[in-house]
Amino acid sequence: MYPVILDLGRVSVALVGNGEAAARRLAGLDAAGAGDVGVFAEAPCEELARLAGARLVRRLPKAEELAKVKLLLIAGLDRRAQAPLATAARAMGILVNVEDQKPWCDFHLPSVTRRGDLMITVSTNGKSPGLARRVRQFIERRFGREWRDHLDELAVRRENWRASGADAPALLRLTDDLIARRGWLR
Repeated sequence: MYPVILDLGRVSVALVGNGEAAARRLAGLDAAGAGDVGVFAEAPCEELARLAGARLVRRLPKAEELAKVKLLLIAGLDRRAQAPLATAARAMGILVNVEDQKPWCDFHLPSVTRRGDLMITVSTNGKSPGLARRVRQFIERRFGREWRDHLDELAVRRENWRASGADAPALLRLTDDLIARRGWLR
């Protein structure tokens, strides 16, 4: 696996599923700023229907609808429906993630901690989502909400340092010095 952070404002996504797992996936997509998300659910739970709103299509996607997306997420869907859907998507060159079905996953979704634009992710390559969740919770206790402000301050400083002519090695040194002076990573 190779870690990548995707700008989901530029990538079309289809989410297929019915229950709480699909609702969690949709909440995560929305939190990540996904702009073009089609939600397909034959029997959506209340939370999924609420989150999806007008994006909800109450059936499985048709081939022509799948052909328009780059990513397919499947969660909370009957296993008998997962394989044909994943197979069809892969044949179209679409990257697929089927919750808790590693053989059907072209990528895995990490456990995520967000502090503004600071995003810390944990992955076990799909081997133990429970461990990834516990490590994320451990990290969350150590990286509180103040890190949003820390990052914003560092971003302003970095732009000022760059405008003053600092090169990449100098930027790293200045960043390390500021973090040490402030005691942010004790």
